[in-house]
Amino acid sequence: MISTALQQPRRLRQPRSNDPDRSIRVTLFGAHGLVKRDLLGLPDPFAVLTVDGEQTSSTSVTKKSLSPSWNQTFEINVKPSSMVAIQVFDYRKFKKRDQGFLGIINISGSEAISHAQNHKEMITKDLTMSSNNLPVYGRLIFGFSLLTEPIPAAPAATDTDTFTMSAADAAHISAANANNQGLRGVGRTGDDHLRPSTSQHPLASPSLRASASHTTLRPEPPRAAPSTSPSATSRPVSAIATDDSLPAGWERRTDPQGRAYYVDHNTRTTTWHRPQFPNQQPPRHPTSPAAAPAVNLNPPPAHTVTTSATSPTSITDIPLPTGWEERRTPEGRPYFVDHHTRTTTWVDPRRNTAAPVALPPSNTQQLGPLPSGWEMRLTSTSRVYFVDHNTRTTSWEDPRLPGAVDDNAPQYKRDYRRKVVYFRSQPKMRVLPGKVDIKVKRTRILEDSYTSVMEKTGEELKKRLIVNFDGEDGLDYGGVSREWFFLLSHEIFNPSYGLFQYSTHDNYTLQINHQSYINPDHLSYFKFIGRCLGLAIFHRRFLDAYFVPSFYKMMLGKHMSLVDLESIDADLHRSLLWMLDNDITDVLEETFTTTEDRFGELVTMELKPGGENIPVTEANKVEYVDAVVAYRISTRVKEQFSAFMSGLLELIPSDLINVFDERELELLIGGMAEIDMDDWTKFTDYRGYEKTDQVIEWFWQCIRSWPAERKSRLLQFTTGTSRVPVNGFKDLQGSDGPRRFTIEKSGDPQGLPRSHTCFNRLDLPPYQDYESLETKLIYAIEETEGFGQE
Repeated sequence: MISTALQQPRRLRQPRSNDPDRSIRVTLFGAHGLVKRDLLGLPDPFAVLTVDGEQTSSTSVTKKSLSPSWNQTFEINVKPSSMVAIQVFDYRKFKKRDQGFLGIINISGSEAISHAQNHKEMITKDLTMSSNNLPVYGRLIFGFSLLTEPIPAAPAATDTDTFTMSAADAAHISAANANNQGLRGVGRTGDDHLRPSTSQHPLASPSLRASASHTTLRPEPPRAAPSTSPSATSRPVSAIATDDSLPAGWERRTDPQGRAYYVDHNTRTTTWHRPQFPNQQPPRHPTSPAAAPAVNLNPPPAHTVTTSATSPTSITDIPLPTGWEERRTPEGRPYFVDHHTRTTTWVDPRRNTAAPVALPPSNTQQLGPLPSGWEMRLTSTSRVYFVDHNTRTTSWEDPRLPGAVDDNAPQYKRDYRRKVVYFRSQPKMRVLPGKVDIKVKRTRILEDSYTSVMEKTGEELKKRLIVNFDGEDGLDYGGVSREWFFLLSHEIFNPSYGLFQYSTHDNYTLQINHQSYINPDHLSYFKFIGRCLGLAIFHRRFLDAYFVPSFYKMMLGKHMSLVDLESIDADLHRSLLWMLDNDITDVLEETFTTTEDRFGELVTMELKPGGENIPVTEANKVEYVDAVVAYRISTRVKEQFSAFMSGLLELIPSDLINVFDERELELLIGGMAEIDMDDWTKFTDYRGYEKTDQVIEWFWQCIRSWPAERKSRLLQFTTGTSRVPVNGFKDLQGSDGPRRFTIEKSGDPQGLPRSHTCFNRLDLPPYQDYESLETKLIYAIEETEGFGQE
């Protein structure tokens, strides 16, 4: 028995004598966006088709792809009570325990027959997880058709590097299915075997033929696909009516619930009522409130939402929400599993779904993108609603269409984590193919970085970022670039260069230096700083820098208020506040001007045209205060800030930045500054050590006794940055996704600790006493630098 069992449909078959077999055709076109579990390699996907555990076949294998194309067709015998399972595996790993499984889709026999009768030759469904709880992503593209219809035309293959599995591997799949039936309660004889196809032609795939004693795959001769696949509407209308009692052009069909309805191919409409011949009086009976199922002979364009008051879709035609799965008890009763909350229910989640919003019969692609600051979300029942982050309101109505805000829409709430997920999922935030190399010397970090970043275009900087320090052998899987951002941020925001200066409150919050023009190239450097900030946001890194609150508001284009001036000029803020709170009549003699000291020279600037001749009075003092605030915060640094934003917007669109408010934007750029030691110890993994080992207890005792600066240095030494993600240490990122802080037992007790910044790992030798541990740890983080290879 193999270790990784193929996941069978979760329905126990029971003999039904009145359950007729139907022969239909299944076409497996391919899959898209499969999960990638290897850091340095892609899977070799193939699909396995199973009907009630008695009919099994597999596609050819596509090598090294997350979006394979198989384009293979099989014939199966199904009953309405059957269960069809389509599973995707990695050919290189499917023989190993709990590896190789890439997803599964379960389809009932009645649904498969319905799809074949309704000519659904192209269906896309999300892959779901199985009982092994391995993460699953991606979608499967397949279709059903009747044997009397032409084989559907296959889409253009994106992965042509395919091969057919050997007989041993095909038999391996058969053995897995046989062994797995005992777990699912599905009986099967022991002489099952597979005969793999020897043809690699996409349409010459093996056909599934069920037998009373065993299942055999018999390869069929290749059948050439027609150059043009005739659609259902290309048949002569006069030949459609198979019942002589129906008028010409009418057809009688049955829905998945067994109810008969009638299709008028002349007008392309449906009805529950039997059509009458001309001049024949229709029978008098109460009109059924239910509407006939809609039959769309000419499907609308992609993304078009069509609704009709007289043509509701059957609930079985609506896909389950993402993360839900339908299963059945041994008695055949269906129930539903929510993999998000790991709960089950008898209630079909599709029955709680509210009616879709009716859109005009126009393609939604023509509506264009959502307005700036708007976001589309789904409720727990998969109903679409829209969030306006500008006004912090929600609405059922698409803002691109006329309509009013619905009071019943979900209430707005600030959810930074959800905003970040939305922000990073946008197409403009996806890394482009290829890579961009940044080569710098540690002794010339600013000059070399300026040259490397400014010589490239904004589009080039959106490729995978690879940073190399001159003379060092470190490979950048994330750790090297994190240290580069850390070191670079200390240089470009150093007040000694005259580009930024500290706020009046502290010596770490920064503001633009309005006298940066002393450097003739200062605008070019501000554009470079904007690009570096955009690089950090785009590549999910943090900068070791924090700005005054008004700087973030300027990035969002928000209005400045008096409270924002406090961090810029505390004395001026107190003076203006006193002016607003008191009557200044005959007290102050001011005009709409302000005076600046420019390197010893006093310069008077007008706050408005002719401001030197406009006195400040009790009536216009509010206008004067607003003018002073605007000038001191934004007007006098307008050129520098414009250059900064021009560099930033080359990588980050302004409409995506506006999703955040100023406090959230600070977290997006700089991460979380304060280090929570309880959170750090809680989300730490150990290799070779136990949490109760003496060395580990000494380690945490030592770290807790350190000042905040040294704790940040240790974090920077092990992860490449001194910043903690917004959600704490549980969201630390490694080169291959989320990676916790890890302490590994490694090294000579006479040597120093080592770090692996790409994997957030500290190699800690088993020191014999507390003093040795603290001394060598401090020396490692304070006196060493650079990267090497093992």
